[in-house]
Amino acid sequence: MTDEKRTSSDQPEATSTGQGKTADGGTPPKPPEPADDLVTTHHTLHTPDGDLTYSATTGRIVLRQEVTKEEKYDGRKAKAEVSITYYTLDDADVTRRPVTFAFNGGPGSSSVWLHLGVLGPRRVDSGDVGDLTAPPYGLIDNPETLLRVSDLVFIDPVSTGFSRATEGEQAKPFHGFTGDIESVGEIIRLWTSRNDRWMSPKFLIGESYGGTRGAGLAEYLQTRFGMFLNGVMLVAPALNMEALFDGEHSNLPHPLFLPLYAATAHYHGLLGDRALDDVVAEARDWADTYASVLARGARVPDDERAAAVAKIASLTGLSEDYVDRANLRLEHTRVYAELLRARRLVTGRLDTRFTGPADHYIHEQMPYDPFLTATSGPYTAALHHYLRGELGYEHDAIYEVLSRHVHPWSYKEFEGKAVDVADKLATAMILNPHLQVHIAMGRYDGGVPVEAIEYSLDQMAIPASYRERIETRVYPAGHMMYIHQESRVAQSADLADFVRRASNR
Repeated sequence: MTDEKRTSSDQPEATSTGQGKTADGGTPPKPPEPADDLVTTHHTLHTPDGDLTYSATTGRIVLRQEVTKEEKYDGRKAKAEVSITYYTLDDADVTRRPVTFAFNGGPGSSSVWLHLGVLGPRRVDSGDVGDLTAPPYGLIDNPETLLRVSDLVFIDPVSTGFSRATEGEQAKPFHGFTGDIESVGEIIRLWTSRNDRWMSPKFLIGESYGGTRGAGLAEYLQTRFGMFLNGVMLVAPALNMEALFDGEHSNLPHPLFLPLYAATAHYHGLLGDRALDDVVAEARDWADTYASVLARGARVPDDERAAAVAKIASLTGLSEDYVDRANLRLEHTRVYAELLRARRLVTGRLDTRFTGPADHYIHEQMPYDPFLTATSGPYTAALHHYLRGELGYEHDAIYEVLSRHVHPWSYKEFEGKAVDVADKLATAMILNPHLQVHIAMGRYDGGVPVEAIEYSLDQMAIPASYRERIETRVYPAGHMMYIHQESRVAQSADLADFVRRASNR
């Protein structure tokens, strides 16, 4: 393996008096302009399809924005330094080789999860529920990597990973729906232009809020830059926030979460020996009745309400008393605290297969997510070793795996209405009749349940024939379904197959 490192030249230091002057009375020089600090290494990966010889490049690239003062163009000013890692197959035909731009969500998440979980040529050895890998974990080859069929570009939005606003600039403009899409979109445009990839088949893949971003980007890249994509892959996408979170006087989430609650209760042995598919099907079938009961509120007769309480309890494993006291409205973080309270456990949110103890057992809401605590350590350790030890990139800043600094996140564009980007994905499909969409969902995803995603897709205002361009897959795991070995292998094959078909090659 060889390393090629490109850094800015050393700058002479000037001694300052603290009064804006140097010791000899002169004006101190301006700090050097930020510069890209990318490192490239070369690798070979053995796969069942043959050896992959590829280059890996990582570091930060400078994000500049055009500035106008007094209606006069004032140049492109450095606004942020964005951390990025990309993989390109050596000696590939750029007019035929696809490229996929990948990011996670949060808001505030780096791209480490998709990068080292399922897509990249190396992946973390974290184990799965009931068989977690002990520290210091491990990093292993990923012969199922998407690099087999597509070059890969992983992007850490501003304030995540090593990405930061430049010195003297504010990060806040990047911490919101539009600012985020514009900045990530600009990174995609820059990379595509600098690497002569405008003629390559192009894809996006985003997870969770990365699905929110991905739907918005599909429209933005086309309407702003004329960059038409071949495909969009969304992993557990948060398309409509109203379907995911309890809002005042909103009954929408409760029927959509019911099949997830039933699957979770089944997984933890609360529904006897019934088959999982039967339990989920019953919950899905009864969801419309559930929605009707909630919509009628106080007009529901006592006997019908009592029957609904009993039905919900039988499907969720919760007591009838709890369902009754909750007024039939089950807020998900409270359910995950309540479901296994008798066992003195809380369930995970992003993957309800996971459980963990609590400091006490009278929590109204889950005190933490056992899934996140089980996965954050392995992914963080693997990322730090990988960047320094294998890719040769050294940086002393904290790599923000999950950053709190992006909050409060701005949704000012949606003031007075639900945050819903399904219409943006619909617009992208209408404007681009070749755009294909792949949706991956986890049966035990307690943050973005399968039925909530399906509801959002069903509301898209597109011709019936366009729906043939949307494919969905459900895996027997959670939000990051690739934690589960069987699901990871299947998902890797599904993604590769989608890219091949949508590349029109």
